Amino acid sequence: MGQTEASKTPGLRAAIYCRVSTGDQSCERQQRDLRAFAERGNYEVVAVFQETASGSRDNRSARRKVVALARDRQIDAVLVTELTRWGRSTTDLLSSLQELEACGVSVIAQTGLQFDLRSPQGKLFASLMAALAEFERDLLRERVRSGIAAARARGVTFGRQQGQRVKADRYQARVLQLRAEGRSYRDIARELKLSKNTVMSIVQRGAG
Repeated sequence: MGQTEASKTPGLRAAIYCRVSTGDQSCERQQRDLRAFAERGNYEVVAVFQETASGSRDNRSARRKVVALARDRQIDAVLVTELTRWGRSTTDLLSSLQELEACGVSVIAQTGLQFDLRSPQGKLFASLMAALAEFERDLLRERVRSGIAAARARGVTFGRQQGQRVKADRYQARVLQLRAEGRSYRDIARELKLSKNTVMSIVQRGAG
């Protein structure tokens, strides 16, 4: 005999997170599929978040709200259609999974894969991701070093120069050095008291 709705064992509390990259796309299909997935898995959906943001952007307010629920111990899992909807990069994904792990929260993809870093599968996944993240950082360092060399070849002088007034020029060498060390745009901006857009502009110009 099947269980009635009232006799079902309460499932894990979950937040649904949907993301699309551009304004002409819709989160409707993701939300519909994830609600059906939650129903099949007996997850108790306590919140649904959706936003429009490219995978490279750091200002994802809806994702921050999901993390806030995790910190407040209001959810046990985050449901996504696929990991690319949640993480911006390998490094970002690993960092966010570790943050959620500290709150006892897993990220569960619609495929049924559960990324709980406390499990053997999760630990193996984390190790593989850490190796990929280091590879990404090595590639970034190589690109930044090439950018510095190219800038020097164009006559750019690194370090603060007498009479300079443009903030980007004053901080260029330090920004590129921190970026080569694998620091995020946000961390660099916070340390140097610059806007994140200024930091990104410096790095892009240095790598040109």
